[in-house]
Amino acid sequence: MKNQIIRYINILGIFIVSFILMGAYYFQFALNEYPCPLCLLQRLCFFGVIFGLLLNLKFEFKSTHYGLSIISALLGIAISFRQVLLHICPTPNDEGYGTPVLGMHLYSWALVAFIISILVISFLLLFSRQFDANDKKDQPYWMIVLVNVSFFAAFILVTSNAVFTFMECGFGFCPDDPVKYMILHGEWW
Repeated sequence: MKNQIIRYINILGIFIVSFILMGAYYFQFALNEYPCPLCLLQRLCFFGVIFGLLLNLKFEFKSTHYGLSIISALLGIAISFRQVLLHICPTPNDEGYGTPVLGMHLYSWALVAFIISILVISFLLLFSRQFDANDKKDQPYWMIVLVNVSFFAAFILVTSNAVFTFMECGFGFCPDDPVKYMILHGEWW
């Protein structure tokens, strides 16, 4: 497989994970469903997946960059699976955290997304030629623009997530079942 195609797959992966995170923002702001601590950790793991792919695009393809994404996805699987186990047997008072999407909650979809991330990245690791030659100089201008747009989108997502997490949690621990932004209500600790 050509490095150009692998570069497209990396960019596509960044945009797909970014759209997943934007979907989580939709639930947070449009539906007023505040993310729980496990949800925030899952977002952090998604950022780790994005970061590994961005390193490939900004510098050069390396197995360590893919490894960073895989480790982040593995951690995301553990966190998502933990949350699935917390809500695996719904009761009349607890039908899961948040509004389901196509019959599954966001943490269940996160588990699926992390597993798919590992499978796709593992597939990309099969093509060792990408690690030999650095053909960054041969990139068309629009590819450089696309890489920069994906970097900017990821940067905006990371920065906004940090700000909103601080607003929700303040300087203390995040509440298990958040119902408000603590900073906006004067609760700093």
